[in-house]
Amino acid sequence: FPGSLWYLSEYLGDKALQDSALVYTRKMEPVKSFTDNHDIGFMMYCSYGNANRFSPQRSYRDILVESARSLCTRYREKAGVIQSWNGFRSWHGDKVYDFPVIIDNMMNLELLFCASRATGDPSFRDIAVSHARHTMMNQVRDDYSCFHIVYYDKETGKPIKGETSQGYSDNSAWSRGQAWGIYGFTMCYRETKDPSFLTTAQRMADFYLDHPNLPSDKVAWWDFNANQPGYVPGVRSNANNVVLNYRDASAAACTASALLELSTYSEGKLAKKYLEGAKAILHSLGSPRYRAELGKNGNFILMHSTGAIPQNGEIDVPLTYADYYFLEALYRYDRILDGKPLF
Repeated sequence: FPGSLWYLSEYLGDKALQDSALVYTRKMEPVKSFTDNHDIGFMMYCSYGNANRFSPQRSYRDILVESARSLCTRYREKAGVIQSWNGFRSWHGDKVYDFPVIIDNMMNLELLFCASRATGDPSFRDIAVSHARHTMMNQVRDDYSCFHIVYYDKETGKPIKGETSQGYSDNSAWSRGQAWGIYGFTMCYRETKDPSFLTTAQRMADFYLDHPNLPSDKVAWWDFNANQPGYVPGVRSNANNVVLNYRDASAAACTASALLELSTYSEGKLAKKYLEGAKAILHSLGSPRYRAELGKNGNFILMHSTGAIPQNGEIDVPLTYADYYFLEALYRYDRILDGKPLF
């Protein structure tokens, strides 16, 4: 939410909105020392990262660096990745894995690249690159979909297996996970210019845009393979009890933002494909089908997001990160239309 306010205030040049953005951003400061999971990147870069981008101050930079240090406490050198959660109980039974890494973690790496630029310390960047490379090797499948979770062995650092938490089944393509991958690898290419990250981002984007189960409005179902033969949820998953299919506007919004940036690094037909794909998604999300009437929908912008069907949570609801990435995508599209750099 603080990040949404920063984007709105920057676009509108609205001082009152910027003051509100700062009020809500400052509420996040205690999180700079949070080490209990990987989400500190989302929490602090979307808030203080945008604050430092649009209204730079040394204190914001220092808070971001401390946040990056907190994230780095979860780096496991043997495996070369940042541990996401402290544990996850498999949907297949009672087994709890103590070293899960989720595709969402790709979104937290931007905080580490920021910290390296701010301090001149390459260790933050090195951890980010290591995590991205191991995720590319162990989490992205041959068809450029991805596992939601990969479990690692704490002793050896080797990957054990891939499963899902919020997707339909272990072998399915959870749409928001696909969005995290497209966005994360695009950002890693921006920061490193490593062509393997660009290729991975492009192929993951192609998977989304070319998938036969993508609806014509390009707002994906919550999982590309939900309720299809050959895809079976774990015995404990609430996905077994859900007959209706649901869209995920948050996956579409994040994908649109990523595609806009990816189009600037791509050439020819690919550049056009990604730009047109992003535009189609934005037109859909901006339509009455997904964009709520003012004062309704709990005052969120977008309707029809899906958080976690297996956990029986946030089904067909507004989500704050759907609004955030929708606003970010609109901001990026506006800059592209004006011929301005995105960063």
